[in-house]
Amino acid sequence: MADLDKAEVERERGVLTEKAALSGKAVDIIAKMVEGGIRKAYQEWVLLEQAFIIDGKTKVSKVVDDAAKQVGAPVRLAGYLRFALGEGIEKKSEDFAAEVAAQLKK
Repeated sequence: MADLDKAEVERERGVLTEKAALSGKAVDIIAKMVEGGIRKAYQEWVLLEQAFIIDGKTKVSKVVDDAAKQVGAPVRLAGYLRFALGEGIEKKSEDFAAEVAAQLKK
């Protein structure tokens, strides 16, 4: 957690606190809800804490450790690529009116 931007963590903590306060729960319960939310955000933000995409259960850090055991040498991540859902898919932009007109001319 020390590697994360402190301002971003505090902003998330503020949002979670405000959201939890609306629930009307006791202060100690709100504090636990906020800490749980921060832990969940940490798992989403940090690559090594995220679930491995292939099985959806194992953490990336465990996959890296297992790879190091298999090759018999230390393994470290040198980089990664992030893909967004639908990224790289080009949609054809068509003029529907022109398409209909072309069909009628046939």
